[in-house]
Amino acid sequence: MKQIVKAGFDVEEAGKADKKIRDTVAGLLEDIETRGDAAVRDLSIKFDNWSPEQFKLTNEQVQACIDSLPDQVINDIKFAQGQIRRFAEKQRECLKDLDVETEPGVYLGHRNIPVDNVGCYVPGGRYPMVASAHMSILTAKVAGVRRVIACTPPMNGEPQPATIAAMAFAGADEIYLLGGVQAMAAMALGTEYIDRVDMLVGPGNAFVAEAKRQLFGRVGIDLLAGPTEILVIADDSAEAAMVATDLLGQAEHGPTSPAMLLTTSKRLTEEVPAEIKRQLEHLVTAEVAGKAWADYGQIILVDSREELLKEADEIASEHVEVLTEDPEYFKENMTNYGSLFLGPETNVAYGDKVIGTNHTLPTKKASKYTGGLWVGKFIKTVTYQQCTPEASVKIGSYCSRLCEIENFAGHKAQADYRVRKYGGS
Repeated sequence: MKQIVKAGFDVEEAGKADKKIRDTVAGLLEDIETRGDAAVRDLSIKFDNWSPEQFKLTNEQVQACIDSLPDQVINDIKFAQGQIRRFAEKQRECLKDLDVETEPGVYLGHRNIPVDNVGCYVPGGRYPMVASAHMSILTAKVAGVRRVIACTPPMNGEPQPATIAAMAFAGADEIYLLGGVQAMAAMALGTEYIDRVDMLVGPGNAFVAEAKRQLFGRVGIDLLAGPTEILVIADDSAEAAMVATDLLGQAEHGPTSPAMLLTTSKRLTEEVPAEIKRQLEHLVTAEVAGKAWADYGQIILVDSREELLKEADEIASEHVEVLTEDPEYFKENMTNYGSLFLGPETNVAYGDKVIGTNHTLPTKKASKYTGGLWVGKFIKTVTYQQCTPEASVKIGSYCSRLCEIENFAGHKAQADYRVRKYGGS
């Protein structure tokens, strides 16, 4: 039996906020589409107090950012990128072209072709999201994308050196110091100074995410991501201090980030809230993490491992940590999650920053129908077909009769033409 020990956010209020964001973003996009670069610059001044001579960073400016960093920072960025590159390369190897003869003389197949132009958004704001450069730019390059451009907002009127270095090391062909809706629109629609892209990827705040949603169709996107989520699945073997640490570690992303504990342990339902309260007294990001936990934190108590599995699949969280005696059970049986973190030895921060899997993942139950960003998102799997004359007669005969059933006279004519041309009756 499920017991809600701590309830989370109000869905109705969240819906009202979403509508306001939709209307705001629609107006901004219309302005940018109408006025182009002038609107982009006006919005950059309004939201970031930023109006440089040009938004694109020169090679010299990029190198200056790299040169300003300690060797340890550069080495750490390159280590993380090495992990992400190796995993992405192995994923790319799984995508094979196909050519098969399904009937004598009937050849069908598919090819895996990279998207040609991709725009990557690397967030700034409260935190410089260095890791997002690896996850988007580097993964696109491993997939074989020809042109990868990237935008990131200024911080206090300056580029964030570690973020710019990560973008450069990842292989960005063009780097723009430009943030928010104006960056997404400039990449998707194109301006006098920025050539448009075919696809937008990367996380961002609610306005950036909504811009991506509204631009979808004119460009492709990776996925629609809301505030980051964590679900910790725990039994009585879990440590309350570890559970609390990991919940707050994701709650610090923002005041609307859901952090959930799903457990069979009555002890944890009592100890974890007290431990969270204790840790918030010392956590530097307590103002944000504490509000997220107060407003969006949840604790759910169930009776069995089977109920844990059922509830976890219904929650369909972005990040799922499994702190149980048998984490393999969830690896083998769970179906709805963005990424799975098995056992106390790993955690979501590893996935967010360095371990090698991608941190751009589905939220708001989207893991019920999609996975996260990976090399395959940048690949178009496209089909082809080819027939010998003899095969065209056979396929054409079937096609003609099937078209007649559907009253598609023009389709039938295509088939009949070839049946006659290649010797059929």
